[in-house]
Amino acid sequence: MKHALNVEEYILQFPSETQNILHELRQLIKSAAPEAVESISYGMPAYKTFKKPLVYFAGYEKHIGLYATPSGHSEFAEELSKYKQGKGSVQFPLDQPIPFDLIRRIVEFRVKENLEKHGR
Repeated sequence: MKHALNVEEYILQFPSETQNILHELRQLIKSAAPEAVESISYGMPAYKTFKKPLVYFAGYEKHIGLYATPSGHSEFAEELSKYKQGKGSVQFPLDQPIPFDLIRRIVEFRVKENLEKHGR
């Protein structure tokens, strides 16, 4: 997979079914965090508020990865417990429904957290 220059280019590298999920995820993040600045960081779509990381996401062959910093994951640990996780990351398998409502709540939590920590 080539290094994408922007989020749209990143998404277009995936099969159409995965593209649809990634587009929906992108729109969810943009609506839950309208102030967030979108970019590519660490080779994946990245969103920041107050110049601080908010969330990242990435597409893979069999899952979508969400990276909402350790606090974003620990806050929702019980709901995320059924998914494969790492420190600050979670994998949503493509062969199961993507929990968009849960993801929205995680993004909203991270927006509030960044506002409280870094807002002026």
